[in-house]
Amino acid sequence: MYQNILIATDGSSLAARAVDHGVNLAKTLGAKLFLLTVTEPFHVFAVDVEQVEETPASFKQHMKKQAERTLTEASAVAAGAGIEATIIHLEDSAPYQAIIRTAENQRCDLIVMASHGRGGVSALLLGSETMKVLSHSKIPVLVVR
Repeated sequence: MYQNILIATDGSSLAARAVDHGVNLAKTLGAKLFLLTVTEPFHVFAVDVEQVEETPASFKQHMKKQAERTLTEASAVAAGAGIEATIIHLEDSAPYQAIIRTAENQRCDLIVMASHGRGGVSALLLGSETMKVLSHSKIPVLVVR
């Protein structure tokens, strides 16, 4: 069925459920697993509080640490299930495009994501990354609620 599975995670508790689900699916199917987190670059005009309070250098360092933590946690879940996963961290102002591009580049035949990630004003203005992946991906997407 599925041979290469990409799990996109932002480190949220809801995304952790998607990681668990995707890892269990990969284990059951014997699929190769890719774990991806996408951080956005610093923007001068931002709606996220994190970006308003930081300099470009400190924001980049903060995002790098957050990505490392997110991928370390997701990798631990995979390792606990006996699965070796390829971890990928990308910086992109359009996370949904980075998710789709990575899935295509890694020849994934399934993308696993949580139903919601970004919240607050950002979600209202920018929309759900999951919805954007669902709308633009030619690869099947499994949405975990």
